[in-house]
Amino acid sequence: MSRYEKLFSTLAARGEGAFVPFIMLSDPDPETALAIVRAAVAGGADALELGVPFSDPVADGPTIQASHIRALAGGATVDSAIEQIRQIRSEFPDLPIGMLIYGNVPFTRGLETFYSEFHEAGADSILLPDVPVREGAPFAAAADKAGIDPIFIAPAQASEKTLEGVAKYSKGYIYAISRDGVTGTEKESETRGLADVVDNVKRFGGAPILLGFGISTPQHVADAIAAGAAGTITGSALAKVVDAHLDDDNRPNDTLAAAVTDFVSTMKAATKQ
Repeated sequence: MSRYEKLFSTLAARGEGAFVPFIMLSDPDPETALAIVRAAVAGGADALELGVPFSDPVADGPTIQASHIRALAGGATVDSAIEQIRQIRSEFPDLPIGMLIYGNVPFTRGLETFYSEFHEAGADSILLPDVPVREGAPFAAAADKAGIDPIFIAPAQASEKTLEGVAKYSKGYIYAISRDGVTGTEKESETRGLADVVDNVKRFGGAPILLGFGISTPQHVADAIAAGAAGTITGSALAKVVDAHLDDDNRPNDTLAAAVTDFVSTMKAATKQ
């Protein structure tokens, strides 16, 4: 069984959903990013979604964009991100690690090299948010060959053809978005329609569904689990916690780790029905 399969099986037996925080690697520097990861795991994170900083993050709202910018200003590179993944995997051997990386990176490095080096570092899955499933076959094939689970986004109002492709090519989990637009807490999850979103994706089978985009409160998490999702992914709300504990020179204060742990713990508690 893969790490994702073990996770979802264990959580289902306990009657829980998964809470997965999104954390930007190298934000604002590698040491602090690793401290944030450790604090999130201490708070009960069931898996991680880790971002690789990129200069044009078109799927992200202003909060996550700011984390990209902070990391890049500090000298972040893809190679340094890979080193951080190696460290995280060594510390947390059983934790599923998913990556969110923009498509320029695999284009630049070459698909075979790209997926192989992230697999070797310890990543379980990779989501390319600017590569739609209709263009995803070569990426999914390269990922499968390297032992990486390819993840595709199921938009809130996608066509049947798109959802069929997402279910076919996604492994590990399916990233379903709870509302249209970019990431961010500026536009909250549209909780009234969550069951429709989940049911729409489930019609085509496939991997467990994690809901993201606008998931910023414990109530959002509880609503997503109640709607039938296997769990949720939260990014912008956690990025705001990080931002609030950095000074003007992007240096963390002494309470950052505790704040991250507290936030994740509160969100994780909402997955228990």
